[in-house]
Amino acid sequence: MNSTKKTLMGKTLLGKTLLSITLSLSVALTGSLAVPAAKVEAATSSTASSVIATGQKFLGVNYKFGATAGSTSSFDCSSFTQYVFKKNGITLPRSSVSQSKAGKYVSKSNLKAGDLIFSDTNRDGVINHVSIYMGNGKLLHTYRKGLGVTISTFSGSTWDKTYVTARRVI
Repeated sequence: MNSTKKTLMGKTLLGKTLLSITLSLSVALTGSLAVPAAKVEAATSSTASSVIATGQKFLGVNYKFGATAGSTSSFDCSSFTQYVFKKNGITLPRSSVSQSKAGKYVSKSNLKAGDLIFSDTNRDGVINHVSIYMGNGKLLHTYRKGLGVTISTFSGSTWDKTYVTARRVI
């Protein structure tokens, strides 16, 4: 009887030990997988904040259709987004149509700060405007001579009513 108790106790202790090791490994592995995801999200929001901060430095800079790429004396919508993103290590094509194919699609309901919003303000089926979504329903962009780089409300605006797509390039 005494040796039976020892064997049962040995099996019980072995079972508890294995269970403890399994749980510890599970927690350790799950925790290590969660950390990089949080770091990626933080890096993304940090990049978005940097892109927006860079763009805000140019508030009021003149609008000029066909502005020279890389110039900061005037911008059109796509030269503005191209310049601001490039300053933050992200290369975009020059035109709004080309930019609308960069990165990955994001639905209007899932917009995050730093996403690019594309509109067809001429209502002719061709994308002709790009803006940077700032979050909280605001856009950072340029579109009109005399106004220059500005912040606009997205909801109910011309850009909302003529919205075509959005892309995440960060």
